[in-house]
Amino acid sequence: MLLLDTCAAIWLANGDPMSPGSLRAIRAATTRGEVLVSPVSAWEIGMLAARPRPGVVFHPNPQAWFARLLALPGVQLAPLTPEAGIESSFLPGKPSGDPADRLLIATARALAASLVTRDRGLLRYGATGQLRVLAC
Repeated sequence: MLLLDTCAAIWLANGDPMSPGSLRAIRAATTRGEVLVSPVSAWEIGMLAARPRPGVVFHPNPQAWFARLLALPGVQLAPLTPEAGIESSFLPGKPSGDPADRLLIATARALAASLVTRDRGLLRYGATGQLRVLAC
């Protein structure tokens, strides 16, 4: 099972370059319906759309863009449970201080999923053995 970090979800949906290994893993997971996107990513996409950055556009609007992401074959909405919310405050080691990252970490751990990301902090946390990560 794979949980896409927000950046990975954006790149996948927009056809942006990703590592060959991550694309192979995503393709394989889609055949089993095991590619997940968190509601946290919906919030982050809304925040990005509210404060536009060059090159980051969600057409025709963030809601429709996110709905198209979830309509991709094999992609599903991950649960955001109260347990993961609480667990995000008690993660082992030294995880990111970013609340969105902490929620993604807790969700991935609860689902025994690998987090697909390019975020250096998340990759470092994964290197400690506290989180399965897949660099994209």
